[in-house]
Formats: sequence, structure tokens, C-alpha cells
Amino acid sequence: MTESQRIDLSSVARVVGVRPEMYEDNWYDVQAVIRLDDRFDPSALQGLEEFTHLEIVFQFDRLDEKDAQSQPRPPRKSPDGPLLGVFAHRGPFRPNRLGVSVCRLLAVDGRDLHVADLDALDGTPVLDIKPYLIEFAPTDTVRQPAWATRLMDGYYKP
Repeated sequence: MTESQRIDLSSVARVVGVRPEMYEDNWYDVQAVIRLDDRFDPSALQGLEEFTHLEIVFQFDRLDEKDAQSQPRPPRKSPDGPLLGVFAHRGPFRPNRLGVSVCRLLAVDGRDLHVADLDALDGTPVLDIKPYLIEFAPTDTVRQPAWATRLMDGYYKP
């Protein structure tokens, strides 16, 4: 890898007080805290309390970089699922091990963001926090294959 291709990032926060180990499904209403790093003043979160949802970019830090998958594989280890390339998955076995999640913002308290529905583990490094804006939602009809709807049925279902 050449120097111009390398990107160095540092976390801006950590996830606190949620599941310590990964298991899929049942993330609806699971509550956690996103704790801003001490190098940031709480004023970095000013105005965020006016939003109901956040987009969180985080790293799947429990996986070694060598565990990234490059060959097509079935989604969520489903033996009867179609073979999909790495960029047709949302799971952790990605080249940069990045996750993106939309969660509900419950409260802002100093450097702490109290959230629900964030599918990240206790201690997960957060790389970015963004308010969710309606204008960034798709304006056209969203399409996905039936198998995806079936496999994700219990993930966020209340």
C-alpha cells in the first residue's frame, strides 16, 4: 500500500454499557452510551439534542484485519443464502472493518450520548457521530431482495 492510500483515523468516542459479545438480532431498544473522548469539550455535542436519531460510524475492532473476507459468501452464515461479495454485506468481515448504524438519541449529558438501537459492542471505537437528517434518506422506493428481509426480521423488530 502506498502512503497516499493510507488513511489514519482515531476514535472520537467509545460505546459503553452494552453487550460485551456479538450475537445477531434483538437490537431494538438495547440502550448504550456513546462517551466522547476527553480531548473533546462537551460543547462538541451542542445542538445534537434537537435530533431524534444519529448516524454512527464505528470500527469492528474485535476482528483482526486478516479476518476480512474477499470471496463471496452467504449472508449472516445462512447456508441456503445466495453467495454475495463483501460489498453486498453489512457485517463486520470487511476490508476496513467499518460499521454504520442509525440509532435513536435518548439524551445528551455532558460528553455522553444516551442511545438505543445501536448495534455496536461495549468498548467499540466510534469514528464519527452525525445527526440523521430526513433529507439524506432515500427519496425513491428502496428495493432489497426477499432473502434480506427474511434474514433481518428479528434484528430491529420491536
